[in-house]
Amino acid sequence: MADPARVVYQCQGGVVLEAEAAAALGVIKSDPDQRPSEVEVDSDAVLIEVAPAGGPFQIRTPHAIAAVRGTVYVVDVTAEGTSVFVSEGEVAVFREAGGDEVTLTAGDGVDVRNGEPLVVRQWPERRVRALLNRFGR
Repeated sequence: MADPARVVYQCQGGVVLEAEAAAALGVIKSDPDQRPSEVEVDSDAVLIEVAPAGGPFQIRTPHAIAAVRGTVYVVDVTAEGTSVFVSEGEVAVFREAGGDEVTLTAGDGVDVRNGEPLVVRQWPERRVRALLNRFGR
């Protein structure tokens, strides 16, 4: 299998953002001497690795916010919604507009779509493999 096209951003304080080549993302909040605390993703997928004990960090999409303390997870954004999958650690996911909140642990995923409840599920291996293959993993 060919290595998929992606861009890796190594940020201060142990944050690594591995984005699909076409992913639209930007840093919202950042102190120049510290790691970013908030990144916005508008399309495609980003694999996030956050070193523990570095303070709060969150990914904001048009549909959801995924907040962590230290973990490895993927946020995949489409026009219809946002999917979040946790490979390691723990991630809180809630709607951008407020409301429901769920906590994901390793192997869990959630799809955030307008008008649908947030349901945590252990994702099937096939879905996990398809997502992680987009990052050559």
